[in-house]
Amino acid sequence: MEFNEMKDSVLKQILSKQLIQATISQPRAKSNEIKRIKLKPIEIKNMYHIQLEYQYERILKHENIRIEEFSSAWEKLLDDFRQIHVDFIEEKIQIQLSKKNKVMYKTEKNTSLKQVDLSHNRKKNYLLDEHTPYPFLIRLGVQTSEGKVKKQKYDKFKQINRFIEFIDDTLAYLPKDKTVRILDFGSGKSYLTFALYHYLKIEKGLDIRVTGLDLKKEVIEECSQIAKDLDYDDLEFLVGDINDYNDETAVDMVVTLHACDVATDMALARAVKWNASVILSVPCCQHELNRQLDAPGLNIMLKHGLIKERFSALATDSIRAEILNLVGYEAQLVEFIDIENTPKNILIRAYKTGGKPTHEQIEGYEQFKEMLNAQPFLENELKEYLNID
Repeated sequence: MEFNEMKDSVLKQILSKQLIQATISQPRAKSNEIKRIKLKPIEIKNMYHIQLEYQYERILKHENIRIEEFSSAWEKLLDDFRQIHVDFIEEKIQIQLSKKNKVMYKTEKNTSLKQVDLSHNRKKNYLLDEHTPYPFLIRLGVQTSEGKVKKQKYDKFKQINRFIEFIDDTLAYLPKDKTVRILDFGSGKSYLTFALYHYLKIEKGLDIRVTGLDLKKEVIEECSQIAKDLDYDDLEFLVGDINDYNDETAVDMVVTLHACDVATDMALARAVKWNASVILSVPCCQHELNRQLDAPGLNIMLKHGLIKERFSALATDSIRAEILNLVGYEAQLVEFIDIENTPKNILIRAYKTGGKPTHEQIEGYEQFKEMLNAQPFLENELKEYLNID
């Protein structure tokens, strides 16, 4: 299919009010601060609009465009981005554009029978409905046996749903022709591990096999029993840590939540070496850079212990994301949960693209590292993948 034919065909369905949702991603320009745009139809004052949700590194912005005025916006979107996933009422479309607008176009019948939801001013629409009983949430004590979210667990329920939103965003990057292999390092009480399994296996019907790994034997035993009680046959929990686990040669998704200090880097390095398509990591207790920092130009900040600690954490995660960008991933730092609930609220989200870094990217990374006197553990772990002198 030619570019103009594709452009007109998709636009025609949108203008015919067939759109359920769409995601536009892969900015053509590295300087584009917008990383992803989500589209959905809404009704405002009895008038049909297309809502554009612009996803930046740390914030979301919204724009509502009347359908009669959408054509020009559609042209601009195709000029700035290269990947499009669209759900229409009767079909799903995946489009990949080359630099010269050569079109890779896939379509399949939409069997989910979704209806267009035009509601706008409504309560938060969670992927897990707060009025529906879920066996794993009941078993974990988040819901009552009747399916009502317990008041003291509502923040946990929101966290679980926020995590599932990230999982939902990964679907386009996971393999479709084999069992999807997922590892969760430091799974702990495993609220999110169970949520991931439920959403991908039960809600989405994917062929997956999930392993949760943690050092606490009693926690692993409890989680294993819960998985057995729920008949989660493709979910297992093992005692061990990142350094001990050598049972895999390839993994599709690696999740690591609150792995302390360089344990996060170990998990990220393992994910890269396994050629993982998706990495989701919430770091914790970043001490490495705090010990190394030697930046006289920042002394006004760094003489304050609290500020130095927070700066070190932010700089560490920025370095981690940039290293992932340099070894062929599209990495972003996004807010995982409201900061009033936990200060450990940054999630590193990375998708395997196979892209090669530019000279400017490598130079920028080196300058930042030199400014801080940083010697990143993750860089050393991935030195064979980095073309850095």
